[in-house]
Amino acid sequence: MSETPQPKLVFVTGGARSGKSSFTLNEASSMPGPKAYIATAEPLDGEMAERIRRHREERGSGWDTLEEPVELAALLRSVKDRYSVLLVDCLTLWLSNIYIVDRAGVEREIEGLVRVLKELRGSPGCPSLYLVSNEVGMGIVPENRLARVFRDMAGRLNQEVAGVADEVYLVVSGIPLKVKG
Repeated sequence: MSETPQPKLVFVTGGARSGKSSFTLNEASSMPGPKAYIATAEPLDGEMAERIRRHREERGSGWDTLEEPVELAALLRSVKDRYSVLLVDCLTLWLSNIYIVDRAGVEREIEGLVRVLKELRGSPGCPSLYLVSNEVGMGIVPENRLARVFRDMAGRLNQEVAGVADEVYLVVSGIPLKVKG
């Protein structure tokens, strides 16, 4: 008789096109029960719409898709009892969306998300949570202030989420490296 896996919080980061979304989807798909993919991207142009279409196709019919570009913490709270697995892709786009809507509220939103992640991890029957984010701080120092501020905010967000995660992976050239857990 196989044992049901314990719910966990898994944080996956890496560069653009590193394979982090595919790795995370594969890992989360192996978990039992109903699953929801929480997309933070918005189809603001044709290229992004095509990316979203390909991602949906890759997931297949075993996933419900929930789209939430800004109110991520509230959505996680509201759906936690309906799913065994929640996969958020991606935190960097979520952060960008917040920055556009409410630049002054970014710190508050990061703190709110981390608070919800801690609540969910500590609640009975909590789902397994998989969170994908870009590692944007490994390149050159951006030449403009806006890009530097965003890089710093993304770094803080990633540190906060990694701090509460049970497992953390860095994906490089399609290869996942477990760095925590």
